[in-house]
Amino acid sequence: MSAPPDLPEIVSRAFDVSRKAGYVSFCRNETGRLLATLAATRSGTLAEFGTGCGVGTAWLRSGVPSGARIISAELDPKLAGAAAEIFADDDSVEVLAADWSTLHDRGPFSLLFMDAGIPSEVGVDSIADLVEPGGIVVLDDFVPCEMWPPITDGRVDTLREEWLTDERFTAVEVMIAPDASAIVATRR
Repeated sequence: MSAPPDLPEIVSRAFDVSRKAGYVSFCRNETGRLLATLAATRSGTLAEFGTGCGVGTAWLRSGVPSGARIISAELDPKLAGAAAEIFADDDSVEVLAADWSTLHDRGPFSLLFMDAGIPSEVGVDSIADLVEPGGIVVLDDFVPCEMWPPITDGRVDTLREEWLTDERFTAVEVMIAPDASAIVATRR
């Protein structure tokens, strides 16, 4: 699959890298546009846990103002290497072949993007201090749910519930497509 022509050039390049690597699990365009919009309001350092082949990173880069930096950590060295190639000539983006925990010493972050399928040890308690006051956390890959508590696959979605009720954040679930939603949480 190649990228639609109306995408930012850096995002199109990331789609091409993903396709060549055979990697199909990447940030949706709807989520990407949300990321670019939110990144445009940020300064300082933004972070991403789970780079994949760099599509989410590219969306962040397409919106981030000059002077801001993006650090992204990907556990799979092959995927991290592919993503790093996209940003080889861009001093404002750093892709690390590393576990998300390596970013502990690089924060606090003004925006942090991660997938809802993150490892279970990456809950609100692990993330809260990585985000500066007023900083934003974006979690994607939720299926919209109209009930409370939120149910996914016949079980209470404790990750979603935790983010939407934690007193350290003001959070909202945003439907980005009929079959997809994201949580946007701002650190109080």
